[in-house]
Amino acid sequence: MLLYIFFAYMHYFNEKYFCNNFSVIKLCMVSIIVILVDFMYNIVKNLLEKGVKKLKKTLTPIIIIGIVIVIIGAMMIGPYNKLIGLDEDTDKALSNIDNQLQRRVDLIPNLVNTVKGYTKHEEDVFKQVSDARSKLAGANSPKEKAEANDEVNSSLSRLLAISEKYPDLKADKQFTGLRDELAGTENRIAVSRKDYNDSVNEYNQAIRHFPTTIVAKIFGFDKKEYFKADKGAEKAPKVDFGTDSSQ
Repeated sequence: MLLYIFFAYMHYFNEKYFCNNFSVIKLCMVSIIVILVDFMYNIVKNLLEKGVKKLKKTLTPIIIIGIVIVIIGAMMIGPYNKLIGLDEDTDKALSNIDNQLQRRVDLIPNLVNTVKGYTKHEEDVFKQVSDARSKLAGANSPKEKAEANDEVNSSLSRLLAISEKYPDLKADKQFTGLRDELAGTENRIAVSRKDYNDSVNEYNQAIRHFPTTIVAKIFGFDKKEYFKADKGAEKAPKVDFGTDSSQ
């Protein structure tokens, strides 16, 4: 359309104002330039239109994928935060156990030294208590700590039984004081142990439930150990601190 108007105008302009060949040549050259410009314009226009269509085709799946990723990410926030909270609860509960176990480790040498002051013939018992204490102090995992704690219970039972042979030892205020402290520590360990195992149970159940299990696998939330010994170690004798008989 543009070229048609231009040529009509050129024909009118040529007949009215120009009569020589030079003017015709000039007009022809201008016409060629206009044709080339119009041709290039159409080419660029077509390329842009095709480019926009291709761009739309390319961007559409990318946008859809992006929306899906955002939705999935939003759905993961809740389960992830829940697992973080449960993980921190188990760590806190285990820390409470560690504090009480450390208190127990610190009290045992004083108790052993007090008993040694009244008897010199119980070296086997003293060694057993010392070995169990060292194992408890070096335990790392909850299972190792539980097993070592049971060994301490067994050795302390033998150590405290010695007091029955020595009335003076049984009446010693330092001995009774340490015995009572160990009894209180043992009770706190039992409470902390239950709290920890309850926290672990809730955590382990959470990482198995859908869709939390997907988040757990992606972010590496692994199953946690309970604070309990193997079946053989569970038969270790319970410590009787004899607090009732001393009252």
